[in-house]
Amino acid sequence: MKFYIADAFTDELFGGNPAGVVLIPEGADFPAESLMVRTAAELRYSETAFVKRLGEKAFHLRYFTPTDEVDLCGHATIASFGVLVEEGLIRSGDFCSLQTKAGFLQVEIRQGMVFMEMGEAALLGPVPDLSALAGVLGISESDFAMEPAIVSTGLPDILAPVSSREQLLAMKPDFPAMAELSRQLSVVGVHAFCLDPTGGVTAWCRNFAPLYGIDEEAATGTANGALTEYLYRQGILKDEDRTLYLQGESMGRPSKIHGMFSASEKPRIRIGGSCRMLAKGELLI
Repeated sequence: MKFYIADAFTDELFGGNPAGVVLIPEGADFPAESLMVRTAAELRYSETAFVKRLGEKAFHLRYFTPTDEVDLCGHATIASFGVLVEEGLIRSGDFCSLQTKAGFLQVEIRQGMVFMEMGEAALLGPVPDLSALAGVLGISESDFAMEPAIVSTGLPDILAPVSSREQLLAMKPDFPAMAELSRQLSVVGVHAFCLDPTGGVTAWCRNFAPLYGIDEEAATGTANGALTEYLYRQGILKDEDRTLYLQGESMGRPSKIHGMFSASEKPRIRIGGSCRMLAKGELLI
């Protein structure tokens, strides 16, 4: 099986969020789940995507952290379709069908970027204990700029708005306590953010998912999809708005997550970005 390492949501190598990508040989099925987990653990990235081709422009992706399978992963999807473009299996202008455990989604290759449709947006409720959330983030309740909420566009996350970029970058989370809070609330993790008062970007973000062995992640498609839904519910985003989220600054891996939002019928959120290939090789398994 061919494998790749690609940086997603970045224009430059060593930026964005790296992911492993494994292409399943034509006509073959996915390996045993235990083997995919061990492969992801060996590659050591937060997520590795296994890609099976179903048709000319139809693909089935499964996503693995070093410990578990997850239903959907934004940056590993961007990386996977970047690999498919690089290998000449798809090209700019293509619309592709994507099967995941979060449902069937559409992926578009547009102007050098990969855009993926998010799963159905859902506001799952408020955070029941704001004091506990503030505590695991290392801030006080009064630091929240708006009411935190649990939102999903494929994976549930806590959206935690704070008042300033300085406050966001100064966060020192208690990761064991955050993992326990995430387990109690059945969420992947916490997506903290602050709005840009100048309007240059939509928001600066940091994402924490210690329950899944990821203390901090440089770029997260699903969490920023959830953030788009949250900002729409808050009246900050309107129909046909474009978004730009900057993430990974605190990790030295700056990421640009682009988004397109439409609410003409029901909310439709697409998240995308560029991809840069770092390495490729052969898995001897």
